[in-house]
Amino acid sequence: MLDLSVIILTKDEELHIDRCLKNVSAIAKEIFIIDSFSTDRTLEIAKRYPNVTILQNKWVNNYAYQFNWGLENAPITGKWVLRLDADEYLLPELIEEIKEKLPDMPENISGISFNRRHIFMDRWMKHGIYPVTLLRLFRFGKGKCEQRLMDEHIQIDEGENICFENDFCDHNLNNLSWFCHKHVNYAVREAADLIDIEIGLTGAAQSDEGRVINTQAGSKRRKKHSYARKPLFWRSFAYFLYRYFAKGAWRDGKEGFIFTFIQGWWYRTLVDAKVYEIKRKCGNDPEKITRLLREEYGVSL
Repeated sequence: MLDLSVIILTKDEELHIDRCLKNVSAIAKEIFIIDSFSTDRTLEIAKRYPNVTILQNKWVNNYAYQFNWGLENAPITGKWVLRLDADEYLLPELIEEIKEKLPDMPENISGISFNRRHIFMDRWMKHGIYPVTLLRLFRFGKGKCEQRLMDEHIQIDEGENICFENDFCDHNLNNLSWFCHKHVNYAVREAADLIDIEIGLTGAAQSDEGRVINTQAGSKRRKKHSYARKPLFWRSFAYFLYRYFAKGAWRDGKEGFIFTFIQGWWYRTLVDAKVYEIKRKCGNDPEKITRLLREEYGVSL
């Protein structure tokens, strides 16, 4: 058993939670589920695992807040903390790599990144977006989730970040209707994030100076800042073309087209429509935009 604590956020995850817990319970000495008052069998399933502790906290439409609440309130004793979503799991090769390398990790290493595979309609989306490299494993007390509306990463306060060779998977088992609805919910937060980059609602999205995340995340953040300044609607179409043709998502068959169309064009167009809607009502007035987001969409900056 590794000196490892796992934090998993849940809300009605009965479809995934058993797979997730079975995957990590053999290597983690403790697992903390931070639950947003699930109404399905999520907690019933989780209670079957002896090394699982359940804490409940109200969801306030902010992943970073909920994760950091878990860091501050869970009785964590592990030297290392792994952030994992309920619909994710570590591949066997990554588990072996963690078991081999983590016990002897040099003290100057505070964060470890993994490559994430998207499994969509039971097929690995091997082109177009892979690999997405995310900092998911960090020394307790040295890291937290950065406070952003979207694309929040683990940032470490000191030390270095390295990347392991093997992958973990994002493999959601819900249907396409659920997938689309999730992106509808994301769209207004993504729109707010892009407006923040463009005109500065909070300042948080305008500068990432001093934040240690990982090389790919930093590059992606810079590209997002560039994307935010491109023309509405044209940019979403160009992004789809880039992923589908230049990055080769067409090689992943029908599933690759559906995934790239929904996530890379439809969703991005919806985000632009939200930006257009918000600016149509508020112009570029930060105070009016902030009030509209709070009162109409329940998004607090």
